[in-house]
Amino acid sequence: MIVLGIETSCDDTAAALVDGERRIRANLVLAQLAEHRPYGGVVPEIAARSHLDHLDTLIARALADAELDFDDIDGIAATAGPGLIGGVFVGVMTGKAIAAARRLPFLAINHLEGHALTVRLTDHVAFPYLLLLVSGGHCQLVAVEGIGRYHRLGTTIDDAVGECFDKCAKMLGLAYPGGPALERAAQGGDPRRFDLPRPMLGRDTMDFSFSGLKTAVRHRIADLSPEDLTPESRTVRDLAASFQAAVADVLADRCTRALAAFQARCGRRGPLVVAGGVAANQTLRDRLSEVATDGGTDLLAPPPALCTDNAAMIAWAGIERLRLGLRDPLDFAPRPRWPLGDLRGPAAA
Repeated sequence: MIVLGIETSCDDTAAALVDGERRIRANLVLAQLAEHRPYGGVVPEIAARSHLDHLDTLIARALADAELDFDDIDGIAATAGPGLIGGVFVGVMTGKAIAAARRLPFLAINHLEGHALTVRLTDHVAFPYLLLLVSGGHCQLVAVEGIGRYHRLGTTIDDAVGECFDKCAKMLGLAYPGGPALERAAQGGDPRRFDLPRPMLGRDTMDFSFSGLKTAVRHRIADLSPEDLTPESRTVRDLAASFQAAVADVLADRCTRALAAFQARCGRRGPLVVAGGVAANQTLRDRLSEVATDGGTDLLAPPPALCTDNAAMIAWAGIERLRLGLRDPLDFAPRPRWPLGDLRGPAAA
């Protein structure tokens, strides 16, 4: 079984071919950093137009890299939400057109489910497992119990952690994209220099909050002189490291509670899986590895290239669903918002 995956939910245009033996035959990602850098963030209309300009060529390149053609493909999987709706429309309509022309199954993939199932592509993990999904738009803890079976244990009540990384990096004058730039700046910085809050720490819940932390960083910056705020300064490195340490403390505390709740719900210690763009941060991975060890389980994380947006995860989610006989009609409507809890599994097929 070979599935073509298409991902256009934000500012990365991606196409991939994955087979049922967990082999990634091709995985291409075309970033739009140059288009969005002047604005310091993603501009939805620019992103959608770039997807439209490049997606067909990228699919053709993926087929060539995999030494395949459309006759070799068993299904078309495209991200159908959540995401920036203009870009999602481009990917979905392209996927539908190929599926209709080639008479292939079409699979409308939830972008979050793609992240949730990536570890089954890379590590062949059995259900159930506990997922920490951390990205620019999402921050949640989920008990992954099967295809279409996701029980949310906690979520952010305001900002996603990835958004907080990006906004704090921008306030510090760091390069775009902000998350990786802040991680680089934090290297060698003193994480104890600035006393930043740890929102929700110690509370009897598994929810997150990051808006207060972001505000605290803004206040610390306001107290600094312009000379302190050059990107190469010791102060910027220390503030970046202090911010990153605060995030790590919050994620560790929430995951510790979630591991206990997961065991009570599922009757077993499943692995702790971290996915999403923020999962590429090595400092956070190291801290979560300690949490998993203390909880008597393992931390599993996809390679960094499969944590950020990519089409291999979308193709793999398509394979998982296609194996269960799940497919979607060609009138499926793309969705800017699409909670994991709204997905259907094989029992509802």
